[in-house]
Parts: sequence; structure tokens; C-alpha cells
Amino acid sequence: MMAPKSIIIGTAGHVDHGKTSLIKALTGIDTDRLKEEKERGITIDIGFAHLKLPSGILAGIVDVPGHERFIHNMIVGAGGLDLVMLVVAADEGIMPQTVEHLEICELLGVKDGIVVLTKIDLVDEEFSALVKEEVQRFLQGTFLEGAPLIPFSAITSQGKEEIIKELDKKAQAVKEKPIDKPFRMPIDGVFTVRGYGTVVRGTALSGRITLNQEVVLYPQGLKTKVRSIQVHGNPVSEAFAGMRTALNLQGLSKEEVKRGNVVSEPNVLKPSQCLDVEIKASKNLQKPLKNLENLLCYLGTSEVLAKLVLIMRQELGTKERDMAQLILNQPVVCWRGDRFILRRPGTNETVAGGKVLNPISQPRRRTKPWEKKELELLASEDLKEISKNYLHKTGWQGLSIEEFSLRLSLFGKDLSNLLSQLEKETLILKEGDTGILFLKEKLWELKKSIYERLVKFHQANPLAPGLNKEFLRGRLTKEPHPLLLEKALEELVEENKIARDRELYYLPHFRGQGLAEVENLKRELELIFLKEGLCPRDVEEILLDFKNKYPLAKEVLNLLLREGKLVSLTEKLVFHREILEKVKEKVFAYFRQNKELTIANFRELVGKEVSRKYLIPLLEYLDKEKITLRIGDKRVFRKKI
Repeated sequence: MMAPKSIIIGTAGHVDHGKTSLIKALTGIDTDRLKEEKERGITIDIGFAHLKLPSGILAGIVDVPGHERFIHNMIVGAGGLDLVMLVVAADEGIMPQTVEHLEICELLGVKDGIVVLTKIDLVDEEFSALVKEEVQRFLQGTFLEGAPLIPFSAITSQGKEEIIKELDKKAQAVKEKPIDKPFRMPIDGVFTVRGYGTVVRGTALSGRITLNQEVVLYPQGLKTKVRSIQVHGNPVSEAFAGMRTALNLQGLSKEEVKRGNVVSEPNVLKPSQCLDVEIKASKNLQKPLKNLENLLCYLGTSEVLAKLVLIMRQELGTKERDMAQLILNQPVVCWRGDRFILRRPGTNETVAGGKVLNPISQPRRRTKPWEKKELELLASEDLKEISKNYLHKTGWQGLSIEEFSLRLSLFGKDLSNLLSQLEKETLILKEGDTGILFLKEKLWELKKSIYERLVKFHQANPLAPGLNKEFLRGRLTKEPHPLLLEKALEELVEENKIARDRELYYLPHFRGQGLAEVENLKRELELIFLKEGLCPRDVEEILLDFKNKYPLAKEVLNLLLREGKLVSLTEKLVFHREILEKVKEKVFAYFRQNKELTIANFRELVGKEVSRKYLIPLLEYLDKEKITLRIGDKRVFRKKI
């Protein structure tokens, strides 16, 4: 089905300047639906109407409250506007909320609209002309400078046809909201309909929604299904971006849903309490915005408390722009490019607005220059460079395609196009139904690191056959994603830079290198320990004699210990086994003639030149071998078990 063009028009202006009466005259719909609104004669919450323009474009019209106490509701209604009707009463002219509403529209990115001079029947032509001049001066430098200014009377309907004509002309120039993106609708109202259950309403910002479609309520992550759809009160089988839409959601209670939640498709939004943003301070700012100041953030239809974190500065003055972070007191969901408004709690003062640069960020170190530089990159429109920056930061861990998509708020064809642009510089490794995205340079870095680690390993362990994958991973400076490690090892093997033997990876030119040298060292070490006899030097002193061959000598020593040709009696004392066997023979011969062995007897037996440094370890060795049994200061012969 071809989507009919739909736009959203909003009102803006001071309280009691005739916004609701204007909408009723244009559409026949009274947007003041609350009992309190009827009794007090002012709009408290946002109201809605619709109008089919002469060109066939369907316009949803949002009526916003003008009273300063209800600015928060006005901001909710102003989100997603394509055009605005700035309403100024001819008998009062520019008033405080005229000023604030216009700036809010500017901060939210509204680009076009018309100006309606209401209550024209209450003033004469001379006064009307003065008010027109005042309004035109006021609009200079704003997005409504030069906009049509149409006198209107709700009593006589003067100006009605001209307003519709101008709205239709501007509506045709409005760029349609994207229907090829995932469906997304911030909720501005929730209620229960008997026999149906929970119904939510809002302005569809993107995509399309159909009956029985599975959707998710964010940020809660509750899965649900669309049971029925209405657009401007009429049942339909599908709704499109730009339409005021009501959805009957299956299996959700009214208590589970609130204004500020978002209905969208699965896996297209991710809750976050930290946003990277571009911010512009209000031109009517009373005092500078301070670093770490607590503010109310209006994003979509949500209102949350946020801490403003300024990067590399302490305050933001009137009309100044900068990049910053918002740390929120509860999770929100949004896309890159979404607009927001900041207000000071309790003061009814709009202080800033801006747009989201990264919807799922992490707290930054605000005094570090590179954080500022990265935010400046995020504020650019160079998605290719932004992507490479994200992938550089994630390094060997990479970024899942889903996470990559969420950070850039790109989906479908837009995402595919960007990945195509990055194809020469990136690598996608499949993991289940998704993939992990890496910079190719990170694969090269990992391969180089693996090779260098294997070189160091073989140099330190010349007799070791190699390393398995887990031990190799543990020797790397950073933890790589398993898929990237596997890819790096595969390529290194294919390039014949490393080899694999079952579970072990090794460098072919190191493995088995210098076997003749090893055999020579084995013989040399055995001869040394035979010559050292019963009074060997400390083992470390012996190894140091080998100087630059020390690592290999130590490996060979360990090999001889494992083979049993050398025996370690203490941490420092190592004996050749033949020397120890001769000691055993002397002890056996001694006990054929004697029943007890003292330390003095043992010294006479092995030689008076052998000091206690060696006598005690040798006797303890005999005990351990179960040749002797110590009783007090003496030893007796013990049968071997």
C-alpha cells in the first residue's frame, strides 16, 4: 500500500491567545477534552485534531497549552512537528510564552510555519498594523522570519481559507518522514478502552505499523502485539510515519505503560542513561549553565532528571554551543539526531536544547582533550569516520552489527550502504545470526602480537613444543574476541608464519632448533655436576656460567631433572644421580657393620671436606628415600617399602 503523505502541525503561543479556537475553526474539533480545561477555559494537556488539506495531505494538528505552568506538556506536543502555527493575539501582541514557545520550536529543529494574528475582530486597523510590525520585528533572525502573517477571527472566520491555503502550500514542501526505517512512536497518552484493553497514542516518527505486528515497549523491553490501529479515530490496517496513531496493545496493562515510553520494533532501540549530545544554550538564558548542573530533560515524550556534564569547560553562556554529556537518572531510548529540551527544575525556565550524537554512551573523563575531539567527530555528519572511530576504540573485541547499528541509528538499506563504504577497511566475522565488525588493521595488529609472543615464548622455553590457544590468549596484552583470535591464527598458519600440531601453535624455525646444541649442553651439565660431586655450588651460580645461553641451560637442567639424571635436594642444591648412588652404597655397607648413624659418622663416611651445608640435605634425602629413619640425633637402617 502506498503511504499517504501525512504531516504534523503544531500550535505555539501564549495562554488565551486563541490556539484552541483556531484549531476548532479549521477542523471542527474541540481539542480541550478535560473537564478542568472546559471549566478554566485554558488548555492544560496536549490535544489533537486532524485536517485533510486541499492537496490531499493529511495533517495531524497538535494543540499545546500556552500557560507557563504547562510548558512541559507543550514540549511533549512540539516533538515531531513538521510545521508550526505561531499564534499571537491582536489585542495583546508578543507575550512571555510567545517568546519561549518559539525558541522551544527552534531548539527542537522545527524549520517552517506560519503566523496567525488571532482576535483580529477585537482591534481596529491601526492597532492591528502596530501589532503586525511588532510581530515582524520579533521574528527577525528566527526560522519564521518572512513567514506568512495571517489575521484571523474565530468569530467571523476571517482568514480561515488563507490559513488552510498557506498550510497546504508549506505541507507540500515538507520532507516526508521515513517509512523505510523501523517503526517508532513515542507515547504521549495511554488509556483503557472497555473490551479492548490498553491503548497508546502518539505521533509515528518513522516506519509503518500493521495489524498483528510484534512490537516492543521501551525502555521496559516488554514484547507485545498490535491488536488494532486507529488514525485520527478511524480504524485502519496500517499506519505510517507522520500520522497521529493509536495502538491497541495485547497483554499489557495500563499500569505497565506511561507517557515517555516508546513503541518500536525489536532490536532497534537500547535503553541508556548516558547520552553524548550537542547543546545550544537559550538566547534568553538568565544565568550560565554550570558543569554538573541538574536539569529536566525533555526527550521525545519523556521527562527525566539529567546531570549536564560539560567537557573541558565549567559553564555555558547565552546562545553558546558545545558538545556535552547528559547523565540521566533513569533509562531512556532514542536515536542519533533526536532533539531534546533542557529546563531548570522549579524555575519554569527553558535553558537549552540540542540533539543526540550517541544514544548509548558511557561516562567520559571530562578533562581529557581527546574526549572533546571525539565528541566533535560525533557532531559531524561523516558516518564513515565516526564508524572507524567506534571500531578503533573497541579494538580486538570488535562491535556486533546490532550494537553498531544502534549507536549510529542506521537500519536496513542505510546500514548496508554504510557497511559497503567500509568494506575495504573492515572485517565481519559471523557469530550466530549476527556478525562482529572489526577494523582490518586490528586483525593485522593481533597477528603481529601473536607472532611476537610466540618468538618470546620459544626464546624463554626453547624445549617447549608450543602453546595452545588458551595459553596464547593469556600471553597477549589485550583480550581478543574469540572469533578474531581464530581468524588471526588461521591466517598465520595459511601464510606459513606459524604452524599447528593438534592443539599447539608454534614457530617452525624455533621448534627443534639446535637439537645438537641441546644434546651437547646435556652432556656438559652432567659432567659439571659429576665434577661438583658432594659439594656442588648453588645451581643458579652454575647456570650463570653459561652467560647468553642461560635460558637454554636452564631448560636443559629442567629436562635432566625430569629425566632423573639430576636430583634437586633443595632449591639451591642439585646433585648428579651417580653421586647420590655412591652415597647410598656407602650407607648400605656402613649398616652391615653398624646399627646407628650419627652426623659425625656420616661425615667420616662421605668425607671430612663435606660441610653441614651438604650433610643435612643428604641425610634428609636418605630419609626421604626410606633408606634411613631418624630417631633423635641418630639414624637407623630402614627397609625400603
